[in-house]
Amino acid sequence: MSDLPKVAETEELLKETSGSPPTRKTLIEKLDNWDDWASWDEFYRTYSGFVFHVARKTGLSDDEANDVVQETFIGVAKNLQKKKFDTSLGSFKSFLLNQARWRILDQFRRRKKQQSREANLYADETDERRTAPIERCADPNGVALEKLWEKEWQDKVMDIALRRVRALVSPRQFQIFSCYVLKGWSPERVKKELGVNAAQVYLAKHRVGRILKREAAKLAEAEE
Repeated sequence: MSDLPKVAETEELLKETSGSPPTRKTLIEKLDNWDDWASWDEFYRTYSGFVFHVARKTGLSDDEANDVVQETFIGVAKNLQKKKFDTSLGSFKSFLLNQARWRILDQFRRRKKQQSREANLYADETDERRTAPIERCADPNGVALEKLWEKEWQDKVMDIALRRVRALVSPRQFQIFSCYVLKGWSPERVKKELGVNAAQVYLAKHRVGRILKREAAKLAEAEE
C-alpha cells in the first residue's frame, strides 16, 4: 500500500465532498455576472466549508469561524467586483488565503478586546480566575497558517479525486479499495467480510489507485 496516497477520510466524508475542482477558472470568471445566482451559490458551497475548517483549526470557535466565512466571502465578492483578482496573473488559492487570513486575525483581535473588557470587570479577582490571554490562542500569522492552508487544500484535492474515482469504477471495486486502502483493513478481513478473493483485492488496489493518482494529478494541474 506504500505506493498509494494515504487518505484518512471515510466514505461518509466522500458523500459530503463537492465534485467541483478546488480551483475552477471558469467558475470564477462566471462571477463577473452578478445576476448569475447559480454560479455564486456553487462558488460558496465549493469553498465555504474549506474556509470554515481552516478557521476552526487556527483555534477559533464555531461562531467565530462562521463569522470568518461570511466576512471572507463578502471580501471576495467585493474584490471580484472591482476586478482585483485576475485568473491569469496568480493563484486563486493564495488570493483566498489572504482574504481569510485578514478575517481570522480580526476575530483574534475582537477576542482580545473582549478578554480585556472582562479582565477589567474582574480586576480584583485572582489571576487564576481571569480570562486566558490571547497568547494562548493559535497564531494565524505567517508560515503556520500557510502550512495549515496547504495541507487542508491538498486534503480537499484528494477528497475530490476520490469522488471522481468513485464515479469511474464499479461500486464493488471502490468498496474493496476503500476497505483495504482507505480504512486500512487487512487482506484477510477484506476477503472475509466482502466475500472476495486475493486477486480481486489486489486488482482493486492497483486499478483504483492508478486512477486516483491520475485524477489527483489533473486537479493539481488545473490549480496551476
